[in-house]
Amino acid sequence: MTAILYGYALFLLEAATILAALGLVGLWLMSKSFGGTDDGDEGRLVVRRLDLGLREQVRQLRFAGLAPGERRLAEKSEAAADKQRDKQDKQHASRALDQGSKVPSPVDGSASTPLPSEAQGRVFVLDFAGDLAAQQVAGLRVLIDSVIAAFRAGDEVLLRLESPGGAVHGYGLAGAQLARLRDAGVPLTVAVDKVAASGGYMMAVVADHVVCAPFAMVGSIGVVATIPNIHKLLRRHDVDVELHTAGRDKRTLTVIGENTEEGRQKFREDLDAIHAAFRAWVGRYRPQIDLDRVCTGEVWLGDQALSLGLCDSVGTSDAWLLARRERPLLLLRWQKKRNVGERLGLAVADGVSSVAGALAERLWARLQRREPW
Repeated sequence: MTAILYGYALFLLEAATILAALGLVGLWLMSKSFGGTDDGDEGRLVVRRLDLGLREQVRQLRFAGLAPGERRLAEKSEAAADKQRDKQDKQHASRALDQGSKVPSPVDGSASTPLPSEAQGRVFVLDFAGDLAAQQVAGLRVLIDSVIAAFRAGDEVLLRLESPGGAVHGYGLAGAQLARLRDAGVPLTVAVDKVAASGGYMMAVVADHVVCAPFAMVGSIGVVATIPNIHKLLRRHDVDVELHTAGRDKRTLTVIGENTEEGRQKFREDLDAIHAAFRAWVGRYRPQIDLDRVCTGEVWLGDQALSLGLCDSVGTSDAWLLARRERPLLLLRWQKKRNVGERLGLAVADGVSSVAGALAERLWARLQRREPW
């Protein structure tokens, strides 16, 4: 009986998974029918103070070992200090407005006098977890616009980057977006905790300072392309394929047509041209490194990358931020506006995931105890 119930439970899980997949596909198609864009323009900027959260954690640890009476006194003292700090900030802001200082504006780029807590400059923290198409560049563009518009002397940017690379045009645009920060005089540090290879390193190399974790992988300055071809399979089944082009090099290699040696040669020339542009890009921002040594497509770990000049220091993004904990650490995220279909899809996905997880846990517990349903 238990085996029958076990098989029936697995059948229900499989059926629920299939129905959920079909539902998500339908919702995705519905979201496309509602319109919506992926250009990152529609959404809102979300800002979170990392330094305040860290300060609260330190405060909790400091109070943890105190006796109840000592803790109450320490909490009152901290609250009074916070109140005094807030009062000073408000007075400073009021004086700045009385003196005619402008509020920071994304239109004219003017900036107000910084508050006392911002005297050392703010640190804008951005995250980029890239996929093969570098789709996150849409949100990155908007964040960089905001940073440049709000920039004041003393501010700097930390980009926490994680990407194994991908499409040349996508990561080329991402690197060009980061170059806008340098052109605007905004100090940029890129921290690589895990990997910034190929297109990921195309982004990282733009930074004024690159910090890599000891076992982070960087480099892979090369170009790769894989083109499957099923022409022989089609010909074996008497399937003819006709490919017509206007322009000698409009199509070099194809998936279903018959490839020629001339097409292969042109394809390799295109790859070499892209690699040469990649080398030039790296050489522009790191003229001190030996391009012939590093532009081989290899990847290196943190210490190796440091010795080759691919990065400037070995460490983690956490250590870098902790060293600046007395400054405002502003984590910026661009929250894209989702249309109806996307919101419904996320809700359904969360619901299905919760139900499937609960069923799987219950089934496993029953089987472990060998109890009937």
